[in-house]
Amino acid sequence: MSRHILIKNGRVIDPANNIDTIMDVLIEGERIIRTEPDISPPRGARIIDASDTIVCPGFIDMHCHLREPGYEDKETIASGTTSAAAGGFTVVCTMPNTIPVIDSQTGVKFILDRARTTGKIKVLPIAAVTRGSLGEEITEFGDLVAHGAIGFSDDGLPVKNAEILRRAMEYTSMFNVPVMDHCEDLELTGDGVMYEGKVSTLLGLKGIPSAAESTIVARDLELAEFTGGWIHICHLSVARSVELIRAAKRRGVKVTAEVTPHHLTLTDEAVRTTSFDTNTKVKPPLSSEHDRQALIQGLLDDTIDVIVTDHAPHTAMEKDKPFVDAPFGVIGFETAFSVIYTELVM
Repeated sequence: MSRHILIKNGRVIDPANNIDTIMDVLIEGERIIRTEPDISPPRGARIIDASDTIVCPGFIDMHCHLREPGYEDKETIASGTTSAAAGGFTVVCTMPNTIPVIDSQTGVKFILDRARTTGKIKVLPIAAVTRGSLGEEITEFGDLVAHGAIGFSDDGLPVKNAEILRRAMEYTSMFNVPVMDHCEDLELTGDGVMYEGKVSTLLGLKGIPSAAESTIVARDLELAEFTGGWIHICHLSVARSVELIRAAKRRGVKVTAEVTPHHLTLTDEAVRTTSFDTNTKVKPPLSSEHDRQALIQGLLDDTIDVIVTDHAPHTAMEKDKPFVDAPFGVIGFETAFSVIYTELVM
């Protein structure tokens, strides 16, 4: 049996090699051996007609939630990586807010072993900044990196204590890995369920002010500048955060940032227009059109470095609750590319 696959007539997009044209791709085993127009198929090759489709390198999602261990009713590494592969992802980085929290070498090894045995693609674990993500004591960064952690985050929660975050950034700088912070002032958020603005007022829902994010972004940038550590700002959602990061990058602060497809393409109006569809209940919340345009501009001028899914599955029963009671989060693996391409490229 031939080990060749020939992908014909696709629009091949490969930014690393500055390619964007119609051509064929010939694969032998696990290697791409030719990319050029009108390749003649080897004997017995499997031929895939990719006309009117895009052919590109596999995507990397550096922020997702695979839920295993502890929340297997929501997602498993097997089901999550199957979904990710269907969306074009070949590598995903999974957050540590599981049960137990991934804060030890045992947890990191569990993720890697489970991905190896049940996963469809490569999974890279992100370990917790603090033990149990309780914000009280930093984890063993060196040990966790040695066993496969590629970054640190208490995502789902901010690193609330500035002294803890300072020490975390100082230690992680020795290993050139980022602290990935969920920037949210929990006191400002309170029991808010959507972005604070005109729409939340009209709907009678408790709002989350934009300052709940931007104040923590400002603090994190100050600490990154002070320590020389690498801060990565998770799921940006408001214009002020973009402004702060842009200014910090100009000063040479070691900061990177991410944004999700839903924050790039939707606003708080979606809560109203979808009649309180709980898939529009995400954290940080869908913000204003002004914020959305600022996020797009941040991508265009490289203030924002990467698009991530923040894939955060829940059970249908959990999401099938009144808006105020449903959990925050939406899935995104299988729609990420199509949404971005349709809404921002075509």
